[in-house]
Amino acid sequence: MGKPKLIVILGPTACGKSGLGVALAKQYNGEIVSADSRQVYRGLDLGTGKITPAEMEGVPHHLLDVAGPREQYSVARFQQEAYAAIGGILERGKVPFLVGGTGLYVRAVSEGYVFHAAPPDPALRAELETKSTQELRELLTRAGVELDEDCFHNRPRLVRLIEKLQNGEDPHAEAQRDPRYDVLTLGVSYPRETVCERIDARLEARLNAGMVEEVQGLRENGVTDEFLEGLGLEYRYILHYLTGELPTREALTGELGRAIKRFAKRQVSWFKKDRDVHWLDMAADPVAQAGERIEAFLGSM
Repeated sequence: MGKPKLIVILGPTACGKSGLGVALAKQYNGEIVSADSRQVYRGLDLGTGKITPAEMEGVPHHLLDVAGPREQYSVARFQQEAYAAIGGILERGKVPFLVGGTGLYVRAVSEGYVFHAAPPDPALRAELETKSTQELRELLTRAGVELDEDCFHNRPRLVRLIEKLQNGEDPHAEAQRDPRYDVLTLGVSYPRETVCERIDARLEARLNAGMVEEVQGLRENGVTDEFLEGLGLEYRYILHYLTGELPTREALTGELGRAIKRFAKRQVSWFKKDRDVHWLDMAADPVAQAGERIEAFLGSM
């Protein structure tokens, strides 16, 4: 027998991955596993663009809200929990869809990265905790380490890369792979100008819906500024607004909008490296385009 089949939907922020995933899962008797490094956290809803229960339209979603905002959540943990969720979906006779924009999380599952449990260095970690996220990035870039979009604001990943350097490991080394699935990868995107327009519209809508108040509430409930800073983007810039570093709502909107657009550009660069992605024309009929690919893919079951 061949490997179980997995359908992946990936692409940059604000391009409609969640909605497309729901439409296709409904059409092909599927369930969705979210692949987003921030949506695993409870209470991080508006800031991460987390799909709402109404938007799910009855389609089961997995790996949302599985960690508290004071927990460390690693790609290795995500991989194991995703494997378990996908196994359950397959046992129920349904089609698993892995949907998200965190490239490392997607590849860890779809390509079957093999993680080695090298022990952390408590003394080194204590020293690194005194450094800002920018200082951690500078340590790595001075050592010639290229940072992908998934770890740019991710403090735990930056610390882990530095630990690897200190341990004599090569952070550039190609990860070992043991793929578990036969994978169809669908990509969603728009022209750059359209992506920017969608980012602006979504940002304004989320700010009006209470995204600043969400971050304020997290702080009041004991979530540290360091954690919020490490999340990057919405949480980082809203923190700067709440602490007075960004003096006005207009400054927040402008700075955050530009940061999200830079992030989306890095995402596109990351995903375009994968030659196996079938890119959909989101301005046409992406459900029909995806359907042709999916039916051919599932037809070989």
